[in-house]
Amino acid sequence: MAIIATTGFFDGVHAGHRKVIDTLCRTAAERGAKSAVVTFWPHPRSILRQDARDLRLLNSLEEKKELLKACGVDEVHVVDFTKELSRQSCESFIKEYLIDRVGASTLIVGYDHKLGNPAYSTDIAKVAAGLGLETIRAASVSDKYDTVSSTHIRNYIATGGIVRANALLGYCYRLSGVVVSGNGIGRRLNYPTANMQLYEPLKVIPERGVYAVKVHVEGGSYYGVCNIGVRPTICKGDTQVIETHILDFDEEIYGLDIKVDFCEKLRDERKFESIEALKAQLDLDIRTTRDIFGI
Repeated sequence: MAIIATTGFFDGVHAGHRKVIDTLCRTAAERGAKSAVVTFWPHPRSILRQDARDLRLLNSLEEKKELLKACGVDEVHVVDFTKELSRQSCESFIKEYLIDRVGASTLIVGYDHKLGNPAYSTDIAKVAAGLGLETIRAASVSDKYDTVSSTHIRNYIATGGIVRANALLGYCYRLSGVVVSGNGIGRRLNYPTANMQLYEPLKVIPERGVYAVKVHVEGGSYYGVCNIGVRPTICKGDTQVIETHILDFDEEIYGLDIKVDFCEKLRDERKFESIEALKAQLDLDIRTTRDIFGI
């Protein structure tokens, strides 16, 4: 069976990426072929040390694979990104990975697709044609504010623009991790929280503050209020936590997987003058969250 392929890092599998993926899957379906994505891990910046200290990701590898599969991709091939790989020319990469390993006969590329070492890379369509590959270029995606890009989305998430980020992603941004024990302060305030330890430490963490969220745990989905910050009213120090009060839920979930989808930012984190003032604000946060979700 023929293979229609595309390649890229695809961090976020956002609306721009999905234009390429939709073209890939539609072309494969029309031709009775299989669709394949060739992606990389880890991120090139972490290997090439280009601002590696500041690198943050929208997806873990597993999240990226799940999103690609959910778009209808038949095969996801993960290539180990190394310094040696970074030195390959566009022609060498296409031949070794897309033609020889995957068996692609057609390559789908984005409007600004770059591939291979820039020092050797030429026009992808021209290189692919020279190797016997048909090339189809997907249209660009933008709106009245932005060209859709992973960089823009990361910046929106990190600066509180979660609604804007979600619009560019096409879904609510998610953090995944395991529930770990906290100091029990939330339960003593009658607002028990699930404290999360992230599985992927390089994920972009939303700006400090309080968010209306959807929570997935133990096979169920719930609504909740998530706080990201240092809890200045009740704690000293600067240790940041990600803690979620799950609405209408009172189960023991320590040690279990948890996924939190960030839907809307309610407010910034701030220090209250008293515990009573904090509790009053938490009551308001919960009421606002219920209004947002209509529950």
